Amino acid sequence: MTPLIAAAPATGGGTGTLLLLALPFGLLIFLMFSQRRRAKAVATAQAELAVGQQVMAAAGIYGTISALDGDVVHLEIAPGVRIRVARRAIVPDPQDQQSTHRPAEDDA
Repeated sequence: MTPLIAAAPATGGGTGTLLLLALPFGLLIFLMFSQRRRAKAVATAQAELAVGQQVMAAAGIYGTISALDGDVVHLEIAPGVRIRVARRAIVPDPQDQQSTHRPAEDDA
């Protein structure tokens, strides 16, 4: 075998290379849209906070909303114990969401 034949570039490898380059970009675009959808859902949940709702603070503190004051939420974490928390640190109670979410039953 001559050195010229051994050094010849392989043909037909462009499609695989293009796919390897496009795959990470596709993954990044998917992650960006997924993050945007999650952020919109959290913003909607924070805008719909109401007095008496069970919530969890970002620090993991569970409580009931006793008052809303602009960007401040007053949580009652025990009878007679109230704390002030930033509205952005509040998420709806994950246990409450699990109880309302029911998986679809199979007909089979």
